[in-house]
Amino acid sequence: MDTKHYKMFVQIGLNIMYYRKERGWTQMDLAEAVDLSRNHMQRIEAATAAPSLSTLLDIADALEVPVQKLFDAR
Repeated sequence: MDTKHYKMFVQIGLNIMYYRKERGWTQMDLAEAVDLSRNHMQRIEAATAAPSLSTLLDIADALEVPVQKLFDAR
């Protein structure tokens, strides 16, 4: 994990969780939609794994939000 950008990864994880719950999805629902394991999705949301740009784009598409929203500070 890139500790230099840890706070941003935490924010991204929180935003993913927010939009996922807004849709009424479980981690498993989102993981299946983007072809990841539930464990990996949990690690992204908890900021213990750094998602690739491709994964972030897939997640944003699945959640039907612009990818920029995943980087927004709340």
